[in-house]
Amino acid sequence: MSVAALRLIRCRRLSTAGPSGVKKVLQWKDLRKVAKVTGAVVFGGCLFITYEMVALDKAVTIDTSAILQEKYKSYIYLRATPSDEKDNLTAGLTNKARRELHKAARRFLEMSSRLLLKSLDEHFSHVDADPHEVALWVLLKKTQSANKAIRLQAVQELADNHHWHDYQYQTAAQVIDQRTAVGLARTPKVDLRFFLRSPALPGPEDGLSAEDGLRQLLGSLPQSEVDKCVQYFTSLALRESTQSLAAQRGGLWCFGGNGLPYAQSLTSVPSEKVESFCLQALVQHSKVQSHCDHIVANGGLQLLQRVYQLRRDSLKIQRNIVRVIGNLALNESIHQAIAQSGWISVLAEMMQSPHVMQASHAARALANLDREAVKEKYQDGVYILHPQTRDNQPIKADVLFIHGILGAAFKTWRQKDRNTLEEEKDAEGEDDYTECWPKSWLAADCPNLRILSVEYDSHLSDWMAKCPVENQRKSMAYRSRELLKKLKLAGVGERPVVWVAHSMGGLLVKKMLLDAVEDPDMHGLLKNTKGILFYSVPHHGTFMAEYSVNVRYLLFPSVEVRELCKDSPALRNLNENFLNMAREKEIKVLSFAETLPTNIGPMIKILVVPTQSASLGIGEIIEVDVDHLNICKPEKKDSFLYKRSLQFILEALQGYISH
Repeated sequence: MSVAALRLIRCRRLSTAGPSGVKKVLQWKDLRKVAKVTGAVVFGGCLFITYEMVALDKAVTIDTSAILQEKYKSYIYLRATPSDEKDNLTAGLTNKARRELHKAARRFLEMSSRLLLKSLDEHFSHVDADPHEVALWVLLKKTQSANKAIRLQAVQELADNHHWHDYQYQTAAQVIDQRTAVGLARTPKVDLRFFLRSPALPGPEDGLSAEDGLRQLLGSLPQSEVDKCVQYFTSLALRESTQSLAAQRGGLWCFGGNGLPYAQSLTSVPSEKVESFCLQALVQHSKVQSHCDHIVANGGLQLLQRVYQLRRDSLKIQRNIVRVIGNLALNESIHQAIAQSGWISVLAEMMQSPHVMQASHAARALANLDREAVKEKYQDGVYILHPQTRDNQPIKADVLFIHGILGAAFKTWRQKDRNTLEEEKDAEGEDDYTECWPKSWLAADCPNLRILSVEYDSHLSDWMAKCPVENQRKSMAYRSRELLKKLKLAGVGERPVVWVAHSMGGLLVKKMLLDAVEDPDMHGLLKNTKGILFYSVPHHGTFMAEYSVNVRYLLFPSVEVRELCKDSPALRNLNENFLNMAREKEIKVLSFAETLPTNIGPMIKILVVPTQSASLGIGEIIEVDVDHLNICKPEKKDSFLYKRSLQFILEALQGYISH
C-alpha cells in the first residue's frame, strides 16, 4: 500500500510540469481513490473473515460428554469384587475374563436387535457375533414362524441345548410367548430358567386370609349346574370357620380369656382343613364351563397361586389346586389369563416332581394348555401316564386303566406294597419301587403307547362328612355315559385300544362298550377295541352283599352293593349281552382270579371275587396266589403277573405297535 502511495505522489509531481498533463492529473487522481477504496475493502474483508472463522469455531465445538454418558448407559456393567491381590495371576485372569464377557454381552445385545428384524432364511455370515450367540436368537425367531413344524422343532432344540449362559436364559424368558412357554414346559428335563418366576402377589387386603379368600370366592359363584353334594359341601365350607373348628377341638379350654391363646394355637390345622373343603368344592365348580369365567373374573387364579405358595408342604392341597387349573385350561379363552398369572412356571416345576400324582396332574393341565401339539382335551378324571411330555415317538395305540370302587387312578396301579422283612431283605432294590407300574414299566416296554388312567368320582365319600343326598349317588349306567363323553373328548377310539380293569372297573368297561353299540359317535371305540384284561372282576356278582351293612360299606358303597349282588338280574343281562358282542367283534380277553382271602377287618377275611365269578366265559382265566387288593399290583417287573399282562397287551396289539 505504501509503495503504491509513493508512486502516486511522484506521478502527481511530474504531472504539474506543463499544461499538456492536465488530463493525466485527472486520471491518476481517480486511480488513487480506487486504490484506497479497494485496499480498505480487502483489508476489512480479511479482518471480518478472520473474526467470523474464530467465532464459528467456538460455536460449532461439540461437547461429547453428554453423548458418552448416554453411550455408557447402554453398556452392561459387571460389578468387580475388590481385591488386594490384583497383581497376581489369578486376579489378572479374572479381570480379563470379565472384560471379555463384557464385550461378548455388548455384541450379543447389538446383534440380537439386528437379527430379530431379519427373515429366517437370511444368511448371518456378515454378522459380527459368535455362532453360539446367533443360535439362541435364530431359535427364538423360529418359534414365531408361520410353519408349525418349524415352531415345534425350534422349541425342541431350545430345550435340548443346555449350554446357554444364565443371561441368555433370562433374556429368552422375557422374549418367549405363551405358546412357546407351554411347549418348553412339556419338554423332558427342560431348564426351569426358561420361565419367568411367578409375579409377586399383593398382600391380603384388610387382613383377609387365604381361607377367607377361598370362602369369598365360593360365595361369589353360582350354585346352579352343580351336583347336589357339591352344593352341600360348598355351603359347609362357607359355614365353617377357623374359629369354630378350633373351638370344637379346644372344648372348654376355649371358654374365657385364658382359652383364647390356646384356640389361636389350633388355627393352623383347622385352617388347612377348611381350605381343603373349599378347594374340593371349587374343583367341582371348575367342571362347569359357565363357572370358569366367574372364577377368573373374581381373582381366582391369583388366589389359588397364593394358596399354592402357602401350602407347599401339602401335596394334597397342591393337587386340588392344579386340578382346578387343569379344568380351567379346557377353555381356550382362559389360557392367556392362566399364563399371565404365572402358572406355566409352576406347572413346569411340578412336572419334574418325583411324585407320580403331582407330575400327572401337572401333565394333564399342560396338555390342555398345549393347543400347538395336542388336539385332545383331558377332562377331570382322565390322566395321562404316558407320554406326559412332547415326544417324537408316534402313538400307535391306547391302553386304558380303570380302577374299582374306592380305588383311584394311581394308587390302584402301584407296585405291591412291601412288608418290613422284604424291605430289609431287598434294601438294594428299594429305589426301583414304583408308585405306578403302568407309567414306569409299561411305558418303558412299549414307548409308542398312550397310557391313560381313568378315575370316576367316588371321591365324594372321602370328604369326611356324609352327604345328605348320598343315597342318590350315580349308578353304573350314569358313570358309563359320563366316562364315554370324557374318553371321546380325549380321542379314545381313534386308535386301537386295550382295556385294563380291576374289580368293578371291569363291569364299567363292559357297560361302556355296550353303550357304545347304541351311540353312532362311539362306533370307532367299539371297532378299535382289541383286548380287555380283567383283574378279579365279579362278572357274576360278589358274596360281599351277604355281609352286614358296615362290612359292605367298607368295600362298596350302597348303590354299588345293590348292583353287585350275586347272580343279580342286571349283572346277568350285562354279562350275556357283552359275551355276544365280544364274540361277534372277536375281542381278546384275559382274566386273572384271586385265590387268597382279603383282610377287611381285624377279625374278618373273605375271598371277595371267587374264581367262578371272575370267569367271564370266554378267553383264558389264570389263578394267582394273591388277595383282591393285590391282584393288580405286580410284586416286581419280572414277576409272572406283570410279564403275562405285558404279553397279552402285545398280542392284542400285534401288528399295530413295535416292541
